[in-house]
Amino acid sequence: EVQLVESGGGLVQTGGSLNLSCVTSGFTFSTSALSWVRQAPGKDMQWLSTIYNFQASSYYADSIKGRFTISTDNAKNTLYLQMNNLEAEDTAVYYCVNGGLPYDRSRAVKRADYDYWGQGTQVTVSS
Repeated sequence: EVQLVESGGGLVQTGGSLNLSCVTSGFTFSTSALSWVRQAPGKDMQWLSTIYNFQASSYYADSIKGRFTISTDNAKNTLYLQMNNLEAEDTAVYYCVNGGLPYDRSRAVKRADYDYWGQGTQVTVSS
């Protein structure tokens, strides 16, 4: 059974940092593609970042490029999202998903786009 469990969210002030974790099981982590998406209040789900673990290539949405870093620890089957210089607009529920780049990175992510989702972790940035 595939499982993804996020943690690390919380309340932080503008300019602060958080490091989200996603512990996974049930699939071959080292050869997988994994992504982070988020949903802000009242907004569509947004793709943020993807890492192709088997080739160590990563991709970012323009809105987070230079501030967020996606990474993995194969020994722990864990995906991370280091978030720096957080802004109020980053307030959202963050999800890790088992899958790669969306066909169209600019359109809203749908639940059906990925087979497996974590439960989400809330990030709140106060100004």
